[in-house]
Amino acid sequence: MTRHHMTPQGLVQFTAAEEVARDAEEQEWADGADDRAAAANRDTRNQLLSDSDWTQFNDSPLTGEVKTSWATYRQTLRDITSTDDWPNVSFPATP
Repeated sequence: MTRHHMTPQGLVQFTAAEEVARDAEEQEWADGADDRAAAANRDTRNQLLSDSDWTQFNDSPLTGEVKTSWATYRQTLRDITSTDDWPNVSFPATP
């Protein structure tokens, strides 16, 4: 597929050097996909942990059983980065 770029004179076909440079840029972007996904998932995980901090406080209104369920959920969130599927994971449902 021939690529073009816009100039004041209109569309101009890429030179061979521009093709090579664009291919390198696209490969670099593709190679970083897992890193971007991991960073986004860490942000989500950290937010979910922060949002559920209150469940573990001593003055939390939760019963012991429910508090334990939340503790298990939070541990699953902490461990998610060490799963074989990381960073392509699904987050657990809240208790």
